[in-house]
Amino acid sequence: MKTSGLVHLYCGDGKGKTTAAVGLAVRHAGHGGKVVFAQFLKDGSSGECRVLAKLGVTVLAANPAGKFTFRMTDEEKAETAAALVRTFDAAAGYAVREGATLLVLDEVCAAVNGGFLPEKTVTDFLENRPDMLEVVLTGRSPSAGLTAHADYITEMQKRRHPYEKGVAAREGIEF
Repeated sequence: MKTSGLVHLYCGDGKGKTTAAVGLAVRHAGHGGKVVFAQFLKDGSSGECRVLAKLGVTVLAANPAGKFTFRMTDEEKAETAAALVRTFDAAAGYAVREGATLLVLDEVCAAVNGGFLPEKTVTDFLENRPDMLEVVLTGRSPSAGLTAHADYITEMQKRRHPYEKGVAAREGIEF
């Protein structure tokens, strides 16, 4: 059985998918691994992106419209799709070129599910990536194709969340 270069999938409707991916990125960087952390449908301004960059992690992010997908116009959706494809290509290309040993694709499930990033683009990469490149996929409702490529599947299940009582996302906690 393969013992390195595995695919992790952190999914579900609960909080903690990105947090788990960040934790693994910190652990990997702390052991001298080269990490690329790409965020889809996020702008890269969160606290975790700032600290990862300070640790020497390469961070890329794309959300040109700066809003949730359900609030985007058709033009913004087209612009976002182009940006997410460019971000994926940049992250994957950099990871391969620079010999990264961990690539995090944060919210890639949403990018695929929303029609912004072709599933085949991601699965082709997963099938042809370097043997030593560990990959983390995060997001809600992963497609069958992404799930089929995962060696680890960890599902975060929401049982209770303050949002249900009207508490908005809090800086330093949810972002």
